[in-house]
Amino acid sequence: MASQISRIFLLLLVMTVSLVVFILSQESLLKSWTVFSGKHELRWENVFFDINLWGQEEKTAVAETPIPLLYRGNFTKLPQWDFDDVYNQDAPPRPTTCAHSLRNSQDENFKKAFLPNIRLFLHKDNINMSEWNRLSHFNNPFGFMDYKYDEVMASVKLIPKPKEPLLLPKPGGDGCVHCAVVGTAGILNGSKVGAEIDAHDYVFRMNGAVTKGYEEDVGNRTSVYVHTAHSITASPYFFGKYGYKSAPHDEGIKYVLIPEGMRDFQWLEGLLKGQEVSGGQFNKKWPGTYYSGQYNESRFYVLHQDFLRYVRNRFLKSPNLNKRFWAIVRPTNGAFALFLALHTCDTVDAYGFMTDDYMKYSNYYVQKYIKTRVIFYANHDYKLEKNTWKDLHNRKIIKLYQRMEPESGTEKPK
Repeated sequence: MASQISRIFLLLLVMTVSLVVFILSQESLLKSWTVFSGKHELRWENVFFDINLWGQEEKTAVAETPIPLLYRGNFTKLPQWDFDDVYNQDAPPRPTTCAHSLRNSQDENFKKAFLPNIRLFLHKDNINMSEWNRLSHFNNPFGFMDYKYDEVMASVKLIPKPKEPLLLPKPGGDGCVHCAVVGTAGILNGSKVGAEIDAHDYVFRMNGAVTKGYEEDVGNRTSVYVHTAHSITASPYFFGKYGYKSAPHDEGIKYVLIPEGMRDFQWLEGLLKGQEVSGGQFNKKWPGTYYSGQYNESRFYVLHQDFLRYVRNRFLKSPNLNKRFWAIVRPTNGAFALFLALHTCDTVDAYGFMTDDYMKYSNYYVQKYIKTRVIFYANHDYKLEKNTWKDLHNRKIIKLYQRMEPESGTEKPK
């Protein structure tokens, strides 16, 4: 009888010790984040971040290993973190002598939302394990949720630090940086604003930026081309019949990549190593060939996840982020290009963006001789963007190209 009691006691002791060990092993995984039931609100507790504010680096404890993967599929809407609206900021932006710079706007709503020194670009010197863990809480392109550290870092650790600002005032000018951002909307058909666009110091374009044969309406200069790996490879296929052969490749052009997904990091690795892509959607493609000889490491930039998230959070936060397909919802490439201009230019004129009368025009300006319907894709909130451009125009932050049809039937810019 005593022997049987001893065996039972020993068994209970072993089970108790095993349970304690299990609980302690799980605590290290669970203590880093806490889920508040029913709200999808999560709080970071025990890992500290290096947030660079105004060039001053706060020395804090840095996590040495990647946090456990967070998956988009675990959330039915955009998860909210207590550091969701915290962003890296670089040293104060260049001083401007431009009296009418948008940075001098007295509009209270814009001043409250606008961060003139938000970190724009990602490079190997501003990413570490602490930053990885912070950004792993956000879905792409706003962070690294779902991604494995080694797979992304293979390319990120190759991105050189930009040697100079994206844009500088033109020598002999008025001290202002004047920019045009040109979208692809059909409103530019017959607009005859090409010369006006080209008269700006710098011209931003994105996606299927066809200019040959359309110069009278859209101009022919490109200073900054904003793209994703998908857009630079797909545009020749979609717009080839309209004369598109390759991405803009003006001499001295600057290329800006939006890292929207894993395929972009795979593209980056191939591009920065000067070799073909190894794996993924663009396997065996040579990225360097898509820049028509104008790719130069010193003129190539990658947008930072903080900048992309800031644009979404403060200016283009769609109600669709509360729906089950939240993870694919993001601003358009054109929206990111426009906000990049707002942070690098003094004056910004937007052409070829959606306006209230968008139904009058074809989807793209290249569709000169046919009338097509504007296509609304689920991953973008086009009407929110349309209303935002109009609002920024009305508040004199940007000048939005709009048209009206007088009774004569001819169209004149407004």
